[in-house]
Amino acid sequence: MWASLIAVLGTLAGAIVAGVMQQRMTRTALREARADERRRDAVQAITDLTVALAAHRKAMWLREDLRLRGEDWTEARTASHATRDAVTAPQTAVRILTPELAAAADDAVRATYALRGAADTETLAALREDALAATEDFTSAAGRALAA
Repeated sequence: MWASLIAVLGTLAGAIVAGVMQQRMTRTALREARADERRRDAVQAITDLTVALAAHRKAMWLREDLRLRGEDWTEARTASHATRDAVTAPQTAVRILTPELAAAADDAVRATYALRGAADTETLAALREDALAATEDFTSAAGRALAA
């Protein structure tokens, strides 16, 4: 009788241990899947912001160059408004998904927006270089953050 009782208790203990281990492995796999998904979303947001900044930088260069040359820049202004609007969503996503990159993202956005109203062509070129550098700083910070 004792042997049967010990066998039953051993079987129950084994089933409990197996169940606990299975539950722990399931939670770990789910946690890893969520982390992978969040990382993919962060990479997408970073990429989207970088692309949007490049488009806005180009639109602002064209707009301001036309303005400085005294040409009609009405269409260029409309285009720059569209590209500026395209910056907002990925900037927000970066700030939410990777708060450690918020300052670098905001710096890149501000530097790109700063092209507006340049006093002359030389200033416009310098502001463009500043915007390019700020975007490069952002992508470098993103690379470091995602590698960690």
